[in-house]
Amino acid sequence: MAKTLVFLFTLLFLSVISHATAAKSNGFANILSPAKLGLKKEKLSHLHFFFHDIVSGRNPTAVRVASAAATNKSPTLFGAVVMADDPLTVTPDHNSKLVGKAQGIYASASQDEVGLLMVMNFAFMEGKYNDSSLSLLGRNTIFSTVREMPIVGGSGLFRFARGYAQAKTHKFNPKTGDAVVEYNVYVFHY
Repeated sequence: MAKTLVFLFTLLFLSVISHATAAKSNGFANILSPAKLGLKKEKLSHLHFFFHDIVSGRNPTAVRVASAAATNKSPTLFGAVVMADDPLTVTPDHNSKLVGKAQGIYASASQDEVGLLMVMNFAFMEGKYNDSSLSLLGRNTIFSTVREMPIVGGSGLFRFARGYAQAKTHKFNPKTGDAVVEYNVYVFHY
């Protein structure tokens, strides 16, 4: 009888272990080896480019898509939401080499200062970074000399990216609202 109980207990134990292992490897979530995904050594990259935010003229690259009733009375344009498809170039000259686009949304999110909520993808189209992107999500107080915003992810050669972007206004036209912003981006990625 004792041998039968030990045998049944062992069988039950093996069945539970087998079921738990099967659920772990074939279920909703799996633990993977980074090497199996081709992730070998993490790199730190520095990207330098200029962001051209053009809100005036016949072909703006950023347009207001929403606002609140009080937005135009607010000194910070609180509540304005802008959709952007801004060029990223090698130099501050708009006609310099295009390396990508900043595509996303920025919105005036502060009542006390011009502070933007930035939700942007830097979609690159040049060299080895072609078809790769970085995702930025953060606060941009545009009248600060240098602003720092987090890089929260990426795609292509920037899979598993994390880091930060430093933005510095290179040129701003208060009459048109057009701006050229210098970006230095530092990211860890595989």
